[in-house]
Amino acid sequence: MKHNFGAGPGILPHEVLKQASEAVIDFNGTGLSLLEISHRSKEFEAVLDEAVTLVKELFNVPEGYSVLFLQGGASTQFALAPYNLLPEGGKAAYVETGVWANKALKEAKYFGEVQIVASSKEANFTYIPKDFEIPADAAYIHITSNNTIYGTQLQEFFKSPIPVVCDMSSDIFSRVVNVADFGLIYAGAQKNMGPAGVTLVIVKDDLLGKTGRKIPAMFNYQTQIEGGSMYNTPPVFAIYVSMLTLKWLKAKGGVPAIEQENITKARVLYEEIDRNPLFKAVAAVEDRSKMNVCFVMENPELEKPFLKLAEERGIVGIKGHRSVGGFRASIYNALPISSIYVLIDVMQEFAEKNK
Repeated sequence: MKHNFGAGPGILPHEVLKQASEAVIDFNGTGLSLLEISHRSKEFEAVLDEAVTLVKELFNVPEGYSVLFLQGGASTQFALAPYNLLPEGGKAAYVETGVWANKALKEAKYFGEVQIVASSKEANFTYIPKDFEIPADAAYIHITSNNTIYGTQLQEFFKSPIPVVCDMSSDIFSRVVNVADFGLIYAGAQKNMGPAGVTLVIVKDDLLGKTGRKIPAMFNYQTQIEGGSMYNTPPVFAIYVSMLTLKWLKAKGGVPAIEQENITKARVLYEEIDRNPLFKAVAAVEDRSKMNVCFVMENPELEKPFLKLAEERGIVGIKGHRSVGGFRASIYNALPISSIYVLIDVMQEFAEKNK
């Protein structure tokens, strides 16, 4: 058995993979593969409608917001967010907490002034900046809720006098959030919600159409809303698998239930890291991510032997990002706690062998 701690594309529920594989051969008894049915067919329209409904239900999306399933990943949203929300000659505020936040602010500079209101770059992004001032004259403030590479996470969302734009790619649906506190939420699906190829966007409708610029149809949120996420051919398979994953989440008790599971998984793993003399966590304790647990060894020479033992025990995907090294255990929604305990057992076994 494999224990998948990969950072992304991440683990998906086994039952979802089974259903999806069956649909590739024969989708809902149509005699056609999901990969070859028309996106305009009533069968797929039902899938898309259910996916949107599940997002609204699981996240308690209030009236006045639209839910979109788009292509291009979160990286495309780095540009589309300012394209659609930052007025000509306007300013946007950004909190720099890692590689992806940095890439987002660089894209925004094509559309207006960018003010970095806080950054943890000087400490290699090992903490989340706090108590920064939000400029009232900015069109929005952009944050990244969870930083996969560095293992940090915004534990509580702040109240803001201006719209909040949030990249939730790596912790979407992992915890309860108040959507009404955000002007725009976007997330690549491939961490917690589905396969690579589709991006979720939740946008407050009354923020749109105010930039003073002409936006090409494909890049215009308003066009996508009017087209029901089908202005062009949508990523049919990725939307279907995301819908199945959201159904799985609902059956488990929804976001409140999975949040409690995630809290437990993170707690037991961090407890072992803190207890075990061979390992140490890299993120500030108060900012530790519940999705991406990053840690290193006190003796770097032991990293390769530990990785080898882990692989022998069926553990995959724990090698740290090349920019920080060490290890990263991504413990997304679909990862069972039993896999956490396998990793802990290996850590304890390795410590016993290397006293």
